[in-house]
Amino acid sequence: MFTGIVEELGEVAAIEGGRLVVACRTLARDADVGASVAVNGTCLTVVANGGDALAFDLSGETLARTSLGRLSPGASVNLERPVTLGARLGGHLVQGHVDDVGEVVAREPDGAGGALLKVRVPAELLRYVVEKGSIAVDGVSLTAAALDGAEVAIALIPHTLAATTLGTAAPGDPVNLEVDVIAKYVERLLSGETEGRVQG
Repeated sequence: MFTGIVEELGEVAAIEGGRLVVACRTLARDADVGASVAVNGTCLTVVANGGDALAFDLSGETLARTSLGRLSPGASVNLERPVTLGARLGGHLVQGHVDDVGEVVAREPDGAGGALLKVRVPAELLRYVVEKGSIAVDGVSLTAAALDGAEVAIALIPHTLAATTLGTAAPGDPVNLEVDVIAKYVERLLSGETEGRVQG
């Protein structure tokens, strides 16, 4: 479980044959083999730690569901370690289970050092996105400022622009989206589905 608060910007050192290697300093210091790390919002397992870089294996499901397969050496990625039980929940509950890939429509300066990011959300996810609700974009916990059809507008402060990959996001860029898991649970409960329910 993560919070969507990016700890470090890593750099893709290599990606080949389903193996992603990310150069990083902070996370490499205590990410043992077998540990979970969110890379652009995707929960991955560390399979090797070279001291200054972490390696991850990407499954077919991960490559199909996320934008990680489109990365190239030199690209920046958002990194976050799992939250501990005693930590503050600074963002929102993020599982690292990407729902789908969206597309950046625009990133417009706001005149105060921040920017307004507009992202096109796939139709099947729109029902989970509400104004002032939470959404994770490339692993960054953000608030939906406004909705306009299939687009969500998100206000980015200068710190977010400096500390995450969203500072260089450009129209056409793919972004990993994870909607609020609580909304999905509520929808299923209200649907009245009983399949798999154990009778007591």
